[in-house]
Amino acid sequence: MAQNLDIKAEDIKGLLKFAQENKINLTVVGPEAPLSEGIADYFLASGLAVFGATRSATEIESSKAFAKELMQKHAIPCARSTSFSDYGQAKDYLQGQKPPIVIKADGLAAGKGVIIAESIAEAEDALQSLMEAKTLGSAADRVLIEEHLVGREMSAFAFTDGHTVVPMVPACDYKRIYDGDRGPNTGGMGSYSPPQFLSPALENIVTKTIMEPTVMAMHDEGRPYRGVLYGGLMITNNVPKVLEFNARFGDPEAQVTLPRLKTDLVDIMQAVVDNELDSINVEWSEDACVGVVIASAGYPGSYKTGFPISGLDELDKGVLVFHAGTRPGEAPGQVLTGGGRVLTVVATGKNLAEAREKVYKNIPRIHFEGCHYRKDIADIRG
Repeated sequence: MAQNLDIKAEDIKGLLKFAQENKINLTVVGPEAPLSEGIADYFLASGLAVFGATRSATEIESSKAFAKELMQKHAIPCARSTSFSDYGQAKDYLQGQKPPIVIKADGLAAGKGVIIAESIAEAEDALQSLMEAKTLGSAADRVLIEEHLVGREMSAFAFTDGHTVVPMVPACDYKRIYDGDRGPNTGGMGSYSPPQFLSPALENIVTKTIMEPTVMAMHDEGRPYRGVLYGGLMITNNVPKVLEFNARFGDPEAQVTLPRLKTDLVDIMQAVVDNELDSINVEWSEDACVGVVIASAGYPGSYKTGFPISGLDELDKGVLVFHAGTRPGEAPGQVLTGGGRVLTVVATGKNLAEAREKVYKNIPRIHFEGCHYRKDIADIRG
């Protein structure tokens, strides 16, 4: 079905050259880094169809400060925050805040740029780490200090061609590394769809007060948004507020939403590219879907790679395995670990309990040295 190319996702010139030479009809951009570097702009300028936001539109993800200013200007509900590029001013501002305090790096940080500090001292340590020690590099040249919202977290998605907005099914993800939402934030340790607490009425509110107004705001700002818009939301007292936006599908959520899509994804993408999204009927399955990430020991900190993965051919029929941090080994068919989040095991079922049971029945069959995963994904009892 596919061929892996020895071209890095950030090698825009190399990808463009390949697409031109091989007459690629449609390029789909997954990661945030090439989007923020303007891969869509380069492809469009060369007359090539591309599904992905332009560089100026991607700023809704690549700059949290820009996204916050956009939301405040256009009255899109979000958490209160103030941004700082001066360490001393940020530290002084902390003294008047009440913990817990959310501190965010402005730029792209692979899901690791958000710290929830439980005390002023912890917040000061986070600021020092981000702004002085530069643990995330230039991503934290500017930081946001934000109010801590309490409620139910969820992810909303929409396809858009810049005018028409078609909601996707929503999902919930798990950012913390350990069970019970403990430990540092990661790029995501698992997810499920649909959120059991989301009513049709609330889903409509999300579309009408957040997703549609954001696409219209981007149009008004001269940054037409085409592709997938992802909103990380907090539902507080039945009111949805934006925590952050992503300019792409986003994993692991895409891995539990796309299996529920009944309409051909390529048809939807082509309609977005052609500005004809209003002409397509997007249908979704009523099934539930659960995905659990298997990670390397040490993630999201430092970790070793190159360990053989066993058991991938021992899974039940219908169980999906998405590869993230893997690479081919020397032996035929051998797969080695190659990253922090290594695999996501996904299953569907008539309800969340059935889908969850399938996933956790199959995960123990997969093994590599140091592998670990959360045991409480989609455990929604109480």
